[in-house]
Amino acid sequence: MKPSLWKIWLLAARPKTLPAAVVPVLLGTAVAVHEGGFRFIPAFICLIFALLIQVGTNYANDYFDYRSGADTDKRIGPVRAVASGLVAPQAMWRATLIVLGAAFVVGLLLVFYGGWWLVAVGILSIICAIAYTGGPYPLGYNGLGDLFVFIFFGLVAVMFTDYVQTGAFSWGAFWAGVGCGLLSVNLLVVNNARDIETDREAGKRTLAVRLGYRFVVLQYALSALIAFAVPDLLMRLGYGGWVLLTLLLLPVAAVLSLLFARARRPHDFHLLLARTAQLLLAYGLLLSLGIVLG
Repeated sequence: MKPSLWKIWLLAARPKTLPAAVVPVLLGTAVAVHEGGFRFIPAFICLIFALLIQVGTNYANDYFDYRSGADTDKRIGPVRAVASGLVAPQAMWRATLIVLGAAFVVGLLLVFYGGWWLVAVGILSIICAIAYTGGPYPLGYNGLGDLFVFIFFGLVAVMFTDYVQTGAFSWGAFWAGVGCGLLSVNLLVVNNARDIETDREAGKRTLAVRLGYRFVVLQYALSALIAFAVPDLLMRLGYGGWVLLTLLLLPVAAVLSLLFARARRPHDFHLLLARTAQLLLAYGLLLSLGIVLG
């Protein structure tokens, strides 16, 4: 039976990836609280902007992966709206433009808190959301997807969320951005590892395709290890010992790294993706709590 219209669009938004939009805003706001500069309205605007960018990127990915032939019936991941025929390509492209257009309008509100130069940051974020899988040199198709996610869903999102509330950049926001950026990249790593064969056939040269499965397994574990070194760095910067609460999740990260090394079946990757998203969210919540309590 065909899913209802709202459910089709919800699935196309890929809700399992949305912690990658929520966590950096949460962390940036926690740093702002620690610095005595918390402001609810710009923090809320950052959250809506980040969610719209994430959904817009996912819609663009659905559209461009269909256009490039990366989404086929051989694909073992979740059903994609355009490739499965649930949504017409033109409708998905229109939805992409509408969502990213809404992100631009929402982002304009941040000008009142950080200055007109933030418009350039917003435009660059929207361009990269499309360029991730579209344009003459798609980032995700040329091994640059991991870098894009790390920069925009890690450093940029955390640091600018802090900036529009406090009016200044901080090392605390930078390192918090490193931690959540690396765990956000791990969501992409799992996706790319799952799709190695179909991506190779479609000419999508992700790091998993270029360097192989063993490399991305090591990348996943190393990213998690560095992310869990961040609380110690923050403590040394004066954020207090409460940030070490985050280390309670380190055994979970270790188990997920082992599961990734052994993953073979589609179910293994589906479960690993969900657990990686949950780890990212839990990491963001505990680290944010630790920063505020510190």
